[in-house]
Amino acid sequence: MKLPRRNFLHLAAGAAALPAVSRIARAQAYPSRPVRILVGYAAGGPLDTSARLIAQWLSERLGQQFIIENRPGAASNIATEAVVRARPDGYTLLQASASNAWNAALYDNLSFNFIRDIAPIATVRRAGGVMEVNPSLPAKTVPEFIAYAKANPGKINLASAGPGSAPHLYGELFKAVAGVDLVTVHYRGSEPALPDLIGGQVQVMFDVVISSIAHIRAGKLRALGVTTATRLDVLPDVPPIGDFVPGYQASSWDGIGAPANTPPEIIAILNKQVNAVLADPTFKARLVDLGAEPFISSPAEFGKFIVEFTEKWGKVIRAAGIKGE
Repeated sequence: MKLPRRNFLHLAAGAAALPAVSRIARAQAYPSRPVRILVGYAAGGPLDTSARLIAQWLSERLGQQFIIENRPGAASNIATEAVVRARPDGYTLLQASASNAWNAALYDNLSFNFIRDIAPIATVRRAGGVMEVNPSLPAKTVPEFIAYAKANPGKINLASAGPGSAPHLYGELFKAVAGVDLVTVHYRGSEPALPDLIGGQVQVMFDVVISSIAHIRAGKLRALGVTTATRLDVLPDVPPIGDFVPGYQASSWDGIGAPANTPPEIIAILNKQVNAVLADPTFKARLVDLGAEPFISSPAEFGKFIVEFTEKWGKVIRAAGIKGE
């Protein structure tokens, strides 16, 4: 049977539109079952805490469970690879972080390319660090510390939470920009480093705020500066290091990513909901208590930020000769 040309073209156009209609229908139904968010670190840490906060709010707003699944190991590379290999259907997500960008330079043989293989969805928070010293050190400001360090090259011990950790990289950036010679001492995390800093075995550390804020408030440690470009709400009397060391700025971040080729309609739904959560005063207050601030962006802005962040820290890592464990 021959169809009139007009009818044939109408049917052809309808068939061509089916994939697009199907994608939109799927997106409108999303999520129709529980969603997993993989976290590359153990439960209880800053990234896990952030993921659980955002998962709780997304569960309430979207009517499906957002379940946190911890897969620690290899500085979050294990969890990231699992998400890269997952179906791009929006039901397996990654709590991405600054570690993912750092790892691009720290590890030579990754089986994935974070920028290429993970689709950015939404940023969640940005968290600063604090430059803190043992109170016995004769330096009460960043300029005084730099002067003291230059007068005593190689005699001040800098505590690190491990190769490639935020405290390590923040310290290496400071050494490079301020032109000081500090001896880096690695620990397996901030928790074992802090007692030695308080006890005087090491003299300075660039720690994440949430780990050190209680010791600073108790007077066990002296805060000289924050690593962010502006002051932090939890440390309002502590100036940015960049006020004294031009070009110094460092912070960690986290956000949500998905396997590449995840439908843009699903990414748009998640981005809209995450940004709505970040604008909520109650949620913002929770982040401030953790020494962090809401970090709102579009997927495109998040992707651009990741590229620039990766390039900046790649230069620092390669210049210092740092390799991941």
